[in-house]
Amino acid sequence: MARILRDVAAMQDASRALRKQGQRIAVVPTMGALHEGHLSLIRLAVSVADSVITTIFVNPTQFAPGEDLIRYPRPFDRDVALASDAGAAYIFAPSVEAMYPSGFTTSVSVEGLTSVLEGASRPTHFRGVTTVVTKLFQCTLPDVAVFGQKDGQQVAVIKHLVKDLNIPVEIVVGPIIREPDGLAMSSRNVFLTPQERAQAPVLHRALVLGEGMMHAGERASEEIINRMKALIGAESQGAIDYVSVADAESLEEQKMLGSGRRVMVSLAVRFGTTRLIDNIVTDVP
Repeated sequence: MARILRDVAAMQDASRALRKQGQRIAVVPTMGALHEGHLSLIRLAVSVADSVITTIFVNPTQFAPGEDLIRYPRPFDRDVALASDAGAAYIFAPSVEAMYPSGFTTSVSVEGLTSVLEGASRPTHFRGVTTVVTKLFQCTLPDVAVFGQKDGQQVAVIKHLVKDLNIPVEIVVGPIIREPDGLAMSSRNVFLTPQERAQAPVLHRALVLGEGMMHAGERASEEIINRMKALIGAESQGAIDYVSVADAESLEEQKMLGSGRRVMVSLAVRFGTTRLIDNIVTDVP
């Protein structure tokens, strides 16, 4: 069973001890409610490091008022058992007070990349993400950090963060893990009603449609986006927040797709009170 640490200094001391032993440390940051997507990241971390730390912290600063902070699932004992079975040696599960003590006034922002897509819909979200990730790196002192491609914009932002701030952490990205019907695994899927759950796989079908159009020679992003929106509208009652075809690194929207460009086709759609995101990264032929 993984060792559970809640104190920042204790976590730092444990990481320093591992470093003195010559061990390579990996961290897998999570907000808990672990599913196979998270576990795949822990197993990936085990393959690239000697000791793996899984963080479990529902970060309040990345939730805007009215979002699902209060109802976010927190099955801690189950998470510890799953993370341990997947290979985590340590669980770092600090309190909100430990991460944001009285008088805390500092934040970390990545400009540009965070103002589009998720950032346009959730303006304060990424400041919370980049601040807590920076703090988690300081707490766990890793050599490598493993993130999932499901949060594709977050991956781009974190890569930019470590580059800009010279943070000596290698970023490793694990693939999206999907249900058999194509729905990307997410802790928020539990909030879907049976009807919404039946409709939600249309998101992946829309992404596959967009990718297929590119590979069939379509170069106008507007046409691709319109066809994707039409599919979602025809096969679900989901309310579309955005559908995007953007450069995979800069996240700049692409009007015409040039051959050889790596793009991220992404979307956000709300089913009732549950907002789902998904993406596919592909190279334009």
